[in-house]
Amino acid sequence: MREKDIPVIGIDLGATNIRGAVVSDDSLSDIISVRIHSEGSVEDVLADIYQVIDALMEPGIAAIGIGVPSVVDVIEGIVYDVQYIPSWKEVPLKQLLEARYHKPVFVNNDANCFVLGEYYFGRDTDASSMVGLTIGTGLGGGIIINDKLFAGHNCGAGEFGLLPYKDNILEFYCSGSFFKNVYDLDGLQVFEDAKKGDVRALHLYTELGTHIGQAIKAVIYTYDPQLIVLGGSVSQAYKWFKDAMMNEVRTLAYTQSAQRIRIGVSELKNSGILGAAALFYNAQ
Repeated sequence: MREKDIPVIGIDLGATNIRGAVVSDDSLSDIISVRIHSEGSVEDVLADIYQVIDALMEPGIAAIGIGVPSVVDVIEGIVYDVQYIPSWKEVPLKQLLEARYHKPVFVNNDANCFVLGEYYFGRDTDASSMVGLTIGTGLGGGIIINDKLFAGHNCGAGEFGLLPYKDNILEFYCSGSFFKNVYDLDGLQVFEDAKKGDVRALHLYTELGTHIGQAIKAVIYTYDPQLIVLGGSVSQAYKWFKDAMMNEVRTLAYTQSAQRIRIGVSELKNSGILGAAALFYNAQ
């Protein structure tokens, strides 16, 4: 079931800002955004989070969901080694927030929140099994199986980017870092050149698409989902790497899987906030 009529606060802890809103009935309240004191202490960053939640808290709020760019003990709600926030080595976030707000709190990593946002609020909400791939500086993933998030025993499921590939790992070749890693080029400049029709830039995106196709084959071989949704900054270049990606996907040993898989780009705005709120729905 995808009941979404219960108001939940969704918090997206990003690299530079904390963004949050109240999510209810497929809609968001006004978004509150606060810049993170990322170099500050544990307490400094907590104060930033409290500022956002305090502004959103109102009667009737059922729970708080928060997505973080890190490994999480999803049972205890302990956050480990948050990217971009050096002081956050081991923070019992669930315990701290529940003590302050007296509401159930759900904590998970940002890639899992992305796929939950797509499952509950995306355009293809008929899929009971799906994988979300976030392709940005790195390659992350979230997995839905039989209408439930599958995070793994240690919240490590979906780390497709860390699978061995060629002389490195998939993330080395299947992310925005590909251009720097392989050709020592600035990815943003390649993107701008591609928009102008630069032949070399378009060729580089074709090469990237072949690598991403390999990552998608790994996803299909391991989970065989109905749907794969691409998000992250690199997905904005989908039209330039789509054909090469699909050509690689068609080399799957299982032709039916290649023919039936649905692959698309996320059209969801504020997926991090929506997915964080959906942690509550997923737990019901």
